[in-house]
Amino acid sequence: MTNSPHNPAVIALCPGQGAQAVGMGLAWRDASPAASQTFAEADQAVDLSVCGAGSASLSETCFRGPADILNRTDVSQPALYTCGIACWRALCETHGHMPLHSCAGLSLGEYTALHLAGAFSFLDGLRLVATRGRLMQQAAEASKGGMVALIGADEAQAQQVCDEAKGSEVLVCANFNAPGQIVLSGSAGACDRAVDVASKLGLRATRLTVAGAFHSPLMAPAAEGMARALEHVEFKPLQCDVWSNVTAKPHHRTDIGTLRKLLVDQITSPVRWSQSMQALAAGLPAGEGRPAALEMAPGSVLKGLMRRIDRSLEVKTHDQPAQPAQPAPTA
Repeated sequence: MTNSPHNPAVIALCPGQGAQAVGMGLAWRDASPAASQTFAEADQAVDLSVCGAGSASLSETCFRGPADILNRTDVSQPALYTCGIACWRALCETHGHMPLHSCAGLSLGEYTALHLAGAFSFLDGLRLVATRGRLMQQAAEASKGGMVALIGADEAQAQQVCDEAKGSEVLVCANFNAPGQIVLSGSAGACDRAVDVASKLGLRATRLTVAGAFHSPLMAPAAEGMARALEHVEFKPLQCDVWSNVTAKPHHRTDIGTLRKLLVDQITSPVRWSQSMQALAAGLPAGEGRPAALEMAPGSVLKGLMRRIDRSLEVKTHDQPAQPAQPAPTA
């Protein structure tokens, strides 16, 4: 994709589960007709009553919570997808068409990135992520699993913790978020042992408050269900590069069969975000031709990770609409 000074290409970065927060998307809804329409479309397509939200709509849950409902895997995933796309549409409404150099999304955010690249319609993607969230919630409830964040470990050290702590249970490297920031995932007992093993190796380890052992073999039932769901959705060739969490490489733009398989594998495979962003940044031109990186709402998690991965690629967050400049006070 070409880049011109009049219509520069951008990189869209899309957050994953964990970025959600009560109030997300509200300012965009209020500021932008395009964002408002996006939330309205999602409300018509997603029924949260089965998730314990009562009669509340998806947008109401995003804007007002409660947090315990929004944080459920089967709610946060369609909520994050909707909020990210509402943000993108609002930015395009304000700035005009912005050609995409490439897209990437952390775990769930890969679906947001794929929609922006033209892989499937907004509503097809929304149904996919709602199904993904439901299947992962069910798999989490059926297995006693958890996750542990390691700070200061490289991949070899993280694998050593897994090898020494797992015993007869499941424990794997699940998220390579940034250098020195790796998340382990697996059986609850193995996660408990991992904290002790990490401490003995001089590493900081913290149990995470999550529903289950995401991106581990304990999510296999969710992967099987997702394979069936993906077969019923029409995919189109990608209009720009979209980075795969599984391979840390761009998806092939026209090989839809492999794309579907990688989205299934993503549920049980480690998220290689750090490696993806290192490769993305290394392949960018220097100087004026370098595209801007924009983080979709909500939050600024990806901006923080990029500072640890490669500071040469500055990320601008769009958690809230930009505020107009205030006139200087007069004497």
